[in-house]
Amino acid sequence: MIRLSEAEISRVIQMAWEDRTTFDSIRVQFGLSPGEVIKLMRQNLSPDSFRLWRKRTSGRSTKHLLLRSFVVGRFRCPNQRG
Repeated sequence: MIRLSEAEISRVIQMAWEDRTTFDSIRVQFGLSPGEVIKLMRQNLSPDSFRLWRKRTSGRSTKHLLLRSFVVGRFRCPNQRG
Protein backbone atom coordinates (compact mmCIF):
# COMPACT_ATOMS: atom_id res chain seq x y z
CA MET A 1 0.00 0.00 0.00
CA ILE A 2 1.13 3.54 -0.73
CA ARG A 3 2.42 5.60 2.22
CA LEU A 4 0.17 8.58 2.87
CA SER A 5 0.52 11.48 5.29
CA GLU A 6 -2.16 12.08 7.93
CA ALA A 7 -3.52 14.95 5.82
CA GLU A 8 -3.74 12.70 2.75
CA ILE A 9 -5.46 9.95 4.72
CA SER A 10 -7.96 12.49 6.01
CA ARG A 11 -8.62 13.72 2.45
CA VAL A 12 -9.10 10.16 1.13
CA ILE A 13 -11.60 9.46 3.92
CA GLN A 14 -13.44 12.68 3.12
CA MET A 15 -13.55 11.84 -0.60
CA ALA A 16 -14.68 8.27 0.10
CA TRP A 17 -17.63 9.54 2.17
CA GLU A 18 -18.72 11.95 -0.60
CA ASP A 19 -21.46 10.42 -2.74
CA ARG A 20 -20.33 11.96 -6.01
CA THR A 21 -16.59 11.32 -5.72
CA THR A 22 -15.68 8.18 -7.65
CA PHE A 23 -13.11 5.59 -6.67
CA ASP A 24 -11.48 6.48 -10.00
CA SER A 25 -10.91 10.05 -8.77
CA ILE A 26 -9.25 8.71 -5.63
CA ARG A 27 -7.08 6.45 -7.78
CA VAL A 28 -5.95 9.38 -9.95
CA GLN A 29 -5.14 11.65 -7.00
CA PHE A 30 -3.68 9.15 -4.55
CA GLY A 31 -2.92 5.97 -6.53
CA LEU A 32 -5.23 3.80 -4.39
CA SER A 33 -7.39 1.05 -5.84
CA PRO A 34 -10.96 0.62 -4.51
CA GLY A 35 -9.72 -2.33 -2.42
CA GLU A 36 -6.98 -0.18 -0.91
CA VAL A 37 -9.53 2.55 -0.12
CA ILE A 38 -11.68 -0.03 1.66
CA LYS A 39 -8.65 -1.25 3.63
CA LEU A 40 -7.71 2.35 4.56
CA MET A 41 -11.28 3.05 5.68
CA ARG A 42 -11.37 -0.16 7.77
CA GLN A 43 -8.10 0.82 9.50
CA ASN A 44 -9.07 4.44 10.19
CA LEU A 45 -12.77 4.32 11.05
CA SER A 46 -14.53 2.82 14.02
CA PRO A 47 -16.20 -0.54 13.24
CA ASP A 48 -19.66 1.06 13.27
CA SER A 49 -18.60 3.91 10.98
CA PHE A 50 -16.93 1.49 8.60
CA ARG A 51 -20.06 -0.69 8.38
CA LEU A 52 -22.20 2.40 7.76
CA TRP A 53 -19.83 3.59 5.01
CA ARG A 54 -19.75 0.15 3.34
CA LYS A 55 -23.53 -0.08 3.42
CA ARG A 56 -23.71 3.41 1.91
CA THR A 57 -21.20 2.78 -0.90
CA SER A 58 -21.99 -0.84 -1.81
CA GLY A 59 -23.74 -0.94 -5.15
CA ARG A 60 -23.77 2.84 -5.50
CA SER A 61 -23.33 3.62 -9.19
CA THR A 62 -22.01 7.14 -8.55
CA LYS A 63 -18.89 5.72 -6.86
CA HIS A 64 -17.88 4.02 -10.14
CA LEU A 65 -17.27 6.22 -13.18
CA LEU A 66 -18.42 3.61 -15.72
CA LEU A 67 -21.74 3.05 -13.93
CA ARG A 68 -22.78 6.71 -13.81
CA SER A 69 -25.85 7.78 -15.76
CA PHE A 70 -24.08 11.02 -16.78
CA VAL A 71 -20.92 10.62 -18.79
CA VAL A 72 -18.90 13.83 -18.71
CA GLY A 73 -18.63 16.62 -16.19
CA ARG A 74 -20.10 17.04 -12.79
CA PHE A 75 -23.50 15.90 -11.66
CA ARG A 76 -26.03 18.68 -11.66
CA CYS A 77 -29.43 18.50 -10.06
CA PRO A 78 -32.28 19.31 -12.52
CA ASN A 79 -33.40 22.07 -10.11
CA GLN A 80 -29.98 23.72 -10.12
CA ARG A 81 -29.54 26.89 -12.17
CA GLY A 82 -26.88 27.35 -14.80
